[in-house]
Amino acid sequence: MAIEMGMPGVDGLGAAVGALREWQYDGARSQLHPGDIGWYWRFGAEKTAASVRTWSRAGEIVAVGLLDEPDLLRMTIAPDLHIDEELARQVAEDVSAPERGVLIEGKVYVEAPMGALVRDLLVKDGWEVDDPWIPLRRDLAEPVEDPGLRIEVVGPEQVSERTAVQRASFDGSTFTDERWHAMASGPAYADARCLIGRNEQGDAVAAITVWSAGPGRPGLIEPMGVHRGHRGHGYGRAITVAGARALRELGSSSAIVCTPGFNVGAVATYQSAGFVPQPETRDVYRKA
Repeated sequence: MAIEMGMPGVDGLGAAVGALREWQYDGARSQLHPGDIGWYWRFGAEKTAASVRTWSRAGEIVAVGLLDEPDLLRMTIAPDLHIDEELARQVAEDVSAPERGVLIEGKVYVEAPMGALVRDLLVKDGWEVDDPWIPLRRDLAEPVEDPGLRIEVVGPEQVSERTAVQRASFDGSTFTDERWHAMASGPAYADARCLIGRNEQGDAVAAITVWSAGPGRPGLIEPMGVHRGHRGHGYGRAITVAGARALRELGSSSAIVCTPGFNVGAVATYQSAGFVPQPETRDVYRKA
């Protein structure tokens, strides 16, 4: 049966998010999570739909990709199809041909699960392996300790503080109140929480958004940040612990996060919050 690539449109995004939910399981190598699409939804449903690609066989979604950047496709494949040759060859063909509307000309990156056949095909075709990313995981079978910081779940009253912390945590961030509301309107946010942490003076010093994929499945941290004016006080560890607690309350089996290998500070923060580094993952890229 032929594999068909498509753009789901706004009406089809729920099916793509649903497929990603079903494919999450403990022990999986780092892969696209419904929370990744949920976080991207801050740009609005239409732009999200234009950035999602699905591959289907006989009407069933078998792979989902997100153009997180014009030159970066983050994707995952149904767990039982990682070495399906027909699917791998079709995906490799689609991402290698800009006219298919997956990637632009020039230097482009593909993030696919380690061990997926499509990675091997792209490397054989001359694609190169990029720098490592470090996935980290915290098991949530046992209760999570108190974070030691005043934590609030973000609702309409805290949105401006939540977005302000984001902009003060990441250079170039464009997260606004409008974009928070757009994100919160998406289907993935039904199983998500935004949290802010306050210091003893009541200032919002850190923030995190966590995404459940449903009970018994791994939940995702995307993103976590500490206000640049309040760093060095352990707030990153505290807000990460709070995020893990929130995911456990949502029924998640574990909490996962992925950060560039060069960001040793972030890796250390997550480890201090009880996260354990997993085997590294690497994108593949094609030179311009």
